[in-house]
Amino acid sequence: MSTKQVIMVGFTLFAMFFGAGNLIFPPALGFGSGEYFWTAIIAFVLTGVGLPLIGVIVGSISKDGYRESLKNIHPAFAIIFLVAIYLTIGPFFAIPRTATTAYEMSIVPFLSENTGVWLLIFSLVYFIVVLLLSLRPGTLVNSIGQVLTPLLLIGIVLLIVVAGIAYFSNPINPAAESFHQSSPFTTGFTEGYLTMDAIAAIAFSVLVLNSIRQLGVTNRRDLLVGTAKSALLAAFLLGAIYISLGWLANRVDLGGATVDDQNMGTFLLTFMSNDVFGVFGPILLGLIVLFACITTGTGLIVSVSEYFNSILPKVPYKVWVVLFVLISFGLANQGLNQVIATSVPILSIIYPVAMTTVLLLILTYFVPSPRLSLQIPVYLVSALSIISVVHRNGWADFSFLESLPLFGYSFEWIPFMIVGYIAGYLIGMKKPRVEYS
Repeated sequence: MSTKQVIMVGFTLFAMFFGAGNLIFPPALGFGSGEYFWTAIIAFVLTGVGLPLIGVIVGSISKDGYRESLKNIHPAFAIIFLVAIYLTIGPFFAIPRTATTAYEMSIVPFLSENTGVWLLIFSLVYFIVVLLLSLRPGTLVNSIGQVLTPLLLIGIVLLIVVAGIAYFSNPINPAAESFHQSSPFTTGFTEGYLTMDAIAAIAFSVLVLNSIRQLGVTNRRDLLVGTAKSALLAAFLLGAIYISLGWLANRVDLGGATVDDQNMGTFLLTFMSNDVFGVFGPILLGLIVLFACITTGTGLIVSVSEYFNSILPKVPYKVWVVLFVLISFGLANQGLNQVIATSVPILSIIYPVAMTTVLLLILTYFVPSPRLSLQIPVYLVSALSIISVVHRNGWADFSFLESLPLFGYSFEWIPFMIVGYIAGYLIGMKKPRVEYS
């Protein structure tokens, strides 16, 4: 790939992951982390930026992406895992979050009182628009997205530059009482789960492959190298924006303003835009975020509906669209904070499994390994992640987990992944090696 092609694909990747919904997490982390900011934000970037881009790269090792490579673990696992991912980035969490983020940034700042009735009315109109756009997927949403993504980027960059100058000499805000000061790295690392970009990368990596193939790149090695170069460019841009937004919130002076029941991230973005641009700032930012969320929500509905239609073709695409819109509408009316809170346990299960899967796929690509070296660690980490989440949330007592290495850092799955791979390799040493087509 030429430098021009790498830049073009890199910006395409950046646009895929740069969404209005993800912008709310770095400011919240920056404000709450206080003097632990750099440790927390670097950890956040690892999961919020690094993992998604590694995920895209690993998706290029098979010609059909993860749908094909995951079958090396087991065909049933490939379907179950992808269904879980599509439901997570679809109607269960990500799509409702687009609606609630749009509501909190474009409606709440201008309400005298934030009530559930306003959210119900807004989300009803929001999802009617999403439904109509999703029933006729075409170039409209893509065209709107191509306009709104640059507008959102320009708005955020202007906010970063102007607010950066204004806040440069401000003192660092003290760490919030709710921030886990004993483990800032772990806090930032797990906060990065909330972007959901690492699991979205698994679902959407085939889109990146197709865009590179359209440039005339067909050799598997060239696909991998071209994807890696483009991913590094996208990672740099995303990381710079996330760190900058977190840094601003780390130094913003709220002047006694209170958050009330609004999400901290949306409150901070609205406050800072009003602080540096006046009342015009929140209006412009709110409108851009509103339409950006509509296009993102529509794109997710279309992607998830098409996937389920592909595995269950007897159920028409439009039926899937209506079903997922209704589910998303219902869950969105919990409010943004509740949508995020509900997603945390599920993401705490899916992320270790996703990280294990991605790391093992790329390892076995370069180090020919038997199928068992994939299967044993993935199954071990899956089981461990489930019982760890159950224990941490107090749903059942599995206190023996607390004696596991790295449990205090939420990384207890890493030794199981390593030991599982070694055991699988030794047990299956005489069996055929995994091959990627």
